[in-house]
Amino acid sequence: MIVELSIKNLAVIKHVTIPFQRGLNILTGETGAGKSILIDALGFLLGGRGSSDYVRYGEKKAEIEALFEIEPVHPVISLLPQLGIDPPEDGMLIIKREITAQGKSICRINGQLVTLATLKEVGPWLVNIHGQHEHQSLMDSDRHLNWLDAFAGEELKQCKDEYSSVYRDYKTARSEYIKFAKNEQHMAQRQDMLSFQLQEITEADLQPLEDEDLTKEKHRLANSEKLYKGVDDAYVALTGEQASLDWVGLALSHLETVSGYDEQLGQVQGQLESVFFQLEEVARSLRSYREGLEFDPYRLQEIEDRLSEIQRLKRKYGRSVEEILEHAASIEDELDTIVNREQRMEGLKQRVRELSQDLAVEAMELTSQRTLTAERLSEKIEEQLKDLHMEKAKFSIQIRQVEDAQGIEVNGTKVKARESGIDDVEFMISPNPGEPLRPVAKIASGGELSRIMLGMKAILANLEPIGTLIFDEVDTGVSGRAAQAIAEKLVTVSQNKQVLCITHLPQMACMADAHFFISKHATETETQTHVHHLDKDERVNELARLLGGVEVTNTTRNHAKEMLKLAKQSKEKIYAY
Repeated sequence: MIVELSIKNLAVIKHVTIPFQRGLNILTGETGAGKSILIDALGFLLGGRGSSDYVRYGEKKAEIEALFEIEPVHPVISLLPQLGIDPPEDGMLIIKREITAQGKSICRINGQLVTLATLKEVGPWLVNIHGQHEHQSLMDSDRHLNWLDAFAGEELKQCKDEYSSVYRDYKTARSEYIKFAKNEQHMAQRQDMLSFQLQEITEADLQPLEDEDLTKEKHRLANSEKLYKGVDDAYVALTGEQASLDWVGLALSHLETVSGYDEQLGQVQGQLESVFFQLEEVARSLRSYREGLEFDPYRLQEIEDRLSEIQRLKRKYGRSVEEILEHAASIEDELDTIVNREQRMEGLKQRVRELSQDLAVEAMELTSQRTLTAERLSEKIEEQLKDLHMEKAKFSIQIRQVEDAQGIEVNGTKVKARESGIDDVEFMISPNPGEPLRPVAKIASGGELSRIMLGMKAILANLEPIGTLIFDEVDTGVSGRAAQAIAEKLVTVSQNKQVLCITHLPQMACMADAHFFISKHATETETQTHVHHLDKDERVNELARLLGGVEVTNTTRNHAKEMLKLAKQSKEKIYAY
């Protein structure tokens, strides 16, 4: 609940502090005094869109701050840590928003700076605001489905979750199937392209590291003349007359003649003999290499052509021969998928068919539970309408499905499936005996819509964790006994929720647990709105004003006192019930 609301420099409000109470808080005042500004302020505090136009003229910023008392099990307690905010240990939550003259917003929760988006996440869990045209939501049949599901509670929620899970799988499979079918022409074109690429790579008959080996061979062939001359010179240096081998052989011969005289020379002779044989082997290798060396310009051209082809394939399919071969393998896999696309399409079609059948089963179960819930909710609303002096009204909730050739088959008919199910829900009413049931949006008057909305809130209020409900002139279009009935219904709701209500009707105001008077005072230099918590005598005067207009007489005061007395008795009966 809201413990206290403070507003500074917002429109015509310079500074007000309102200490709200539990139960029914009534706000009254002349038209234009600034009652709706209070509701706007709470809307801004809960993340509503604000602008510099709301900053009081001549001030740098507007400030709205509220102290909330929340229960330990309230959803906000678990939501705050997810938003990076420490939850309050004492159950007190302070929300503050500043709107600067430049249009910027500064938001805080328990003193911690937060974004406007964070404020929008927290706010709806604390306060529910119903404006002067809130009953127009009864015109929107999409809201009817949400209200019905909220009334059903956890049992329906579990069924709805199961349906939603199957629906997401069905939607994914169907989208994949449609995409696959639409891409048939694209797939045929891609098949031709991939087939050409694979044929081009296959015909090239590439071998791993082939480009590296060819590059080496090309380098060798291009330098064959230099190779021949170098090898030949080396060979001649070893084997020519008076060349290395001759001198080593001569040295070996001299050692052989004297090695018998000293064992140490024998070892040297062995080493030299090994060198001689190695040099002979080197000479033979050089001769063999020289004899096998030839310059083949045709082979060189052949290598250059092959490397040119490999380079062309690299530009198209990969940076190396290995990458080209990997690309070819991936092409084969994709071609296999495309070639077998009919089998793939049939598999997708079968998947969609199976999920469609599963979805139909879940949808029918959801419809069945909604139908039972609709009967119970209709009875509850009729009871509420009787309390609100619509005793003859008949209320019904119509559940129907929309035929759709592309939908799922339910009981032999193709119907449209959505995330919420296959049901369209619409509230139907017959206000007077003998009249057929018709959509609420088409036949209900403004006063009837107000009473139906209040009846709905009386039923659903306890199902929501929100602690404060705000009604801005919910009594619009009603008077007399109907206004009294609405007031009594608000008292009933306020037993479990804090209720703030702006009204012009004395029947509503006399039922207040706390009554606030909003007034506007103008001087030559400024205009200010004030909010005053009325005591008992002041309440009498305000009720007398509401009853008699500008002039308050003893008759209207006595009438006001009588209304307060009767209101007290009426509230005691409601509390006892």
